[in-house]
Amino acid sequence: MINNKEKDIARWAVEYALKNGCSAARVAILKSDSNSFEYRDKQLDRLHQSSENKLYIELFTDGRYGSFSTNRLEKNELQYFIKEGILSTQFLAQDLCRQLPDPKRYYKSAGEDLDLYDNSFYNIDTQNKIELARQTVDEVYGKRADIISVTASYGDACSDEYMVASNGFEGENRDTAFSITAEVTLKTEGDARPESYWYDSSVYWNDLIKKGIASEALNRVLRKVGQIKIQSGKYNMLLDNSVSSRLLSPMLSALRGNALHQKNSFLINKIGQKITSDKFTLIDSPHMHRSFGARWFDGEGVATSDRTIIENGILKFYYIDTYSSLKLNMLPTVTSPSILVANTGSSNFDSLLKSMDKGIWVTGFNGGNCNPTTGDFSFGVEGIYVEKGECTQPIGEMNITGNILELWANLIETGNDPRNNSAARIPSLLFGDVNFSGL
Repeated sequence: MINNKEKDIARWAVEYALKNGCSAARVAILKSDSNSFEYRDKQLDRLHQSSENKLYIELFTDGRYGSFSTNRLEKNELQYFIKEGILSTQFLAQDLCRQLPDPKRYYKSAGEDLDLYDNSFYNIDTQNKIELARQTVDEVYGKRADIISVTASYGDACSDEYMVASNGFEGENRDTAFSITAEVTLKTEGDARPESYWYDSSVYWNDLIKKGIASEALNRVLRKVGQIKIQSGKYNMLLDNSVSSRLLSPMLSALRGNALHQKNSFLINKIGQKITSDKFTLIDSPHMHRSFGARWFDGEGVATSDRTIIENGILKFYYIDTYSSLKLNMLPTVTSPSILVANTGSSNFDSLLKSMDKGIWVTGFNGGNCNPTTGDFSFGVEGIYVEKGECTQPIGEMNITGNILELWANLIETGNDPRNNSAARIPSLLFGDVNFSGL
């Protein structure tokens, strides 16, 4: 936890920067502790523990901007560090759009708590964490002759960030995270070595699902056995809820202010226009308690609030930071997404699957890219061919191609099954007429 002495150093660093020629400054102190353990088959394969204690300072001087970091937090060393930072910044080109936010937009704390910190973090015995990884492996290791290896990875982290700005902001974020992941590799006929994984993560240790992770990883890899390519063509595509956010990512990148002002976005001038099927609504809901992505303020200290990003297919919102707002001559909003919640439909996953006469249930992505300017994409995929609502054949080494806006315009239905252990709560998604390239 960041103590009062360290907070005093952050406030002092801001004042010292102003006294030495800066017109504005922002300082953040970040402290974090993390642990990770990897159990491979029957032995502990890796153990890693780390601690970080850094000061980040942003300097605004004569219309110029520089950012610097150090892990030395003594005032006598910081004096030299800040002075050198100011001198370096003065060599940079002038950019008058580099400014701190309007103080009226800052978050003002009223003592609220989003319940993001597990007080038991430092009391959980290391042996319990290692034992969790071992038990995860033991769920399936040795249970089948075709299992080559089982790996379980445990990780946790505790982070604390204190930020202060010269024009009136002061705030602190503190959170914890826990995760357990299992990966299973099988031996099959020929050279194929299919593998798959499953995981769970949580803000609190007691909320972490500690059983069934390796069993689900095994189920998922068994679905890959015998993968083939099938005939190229247009198919319905059912996107698994474990990977559904993958096709939302290009859209989110295109909504950011830096992409807009650099004209590197296929969503320029799209506010008020239809960019997806009317079956899709997306809300940014930053104040969900005990949830990854929750926060009272963004990276600039600006207060967060519920925002409708897409409503029945219509784009409503851009993520515009202070710098981009001045570049674009637009009103600023917030810097980045918090918790993204998509609307859910009335159908569960099984119903969506059975609704496909001829389609592919996509369970994973294998590389690919999306052109940020045009929205044209090509992604490698794997999954299962579905015919008349029944899973018939694992498929792999195929690509989906097209344009992101055209793809989302063909969204048929959203499921009711988002995973709530992520900052992107996107359910299974059913798309029509997707181009698959195979044979």
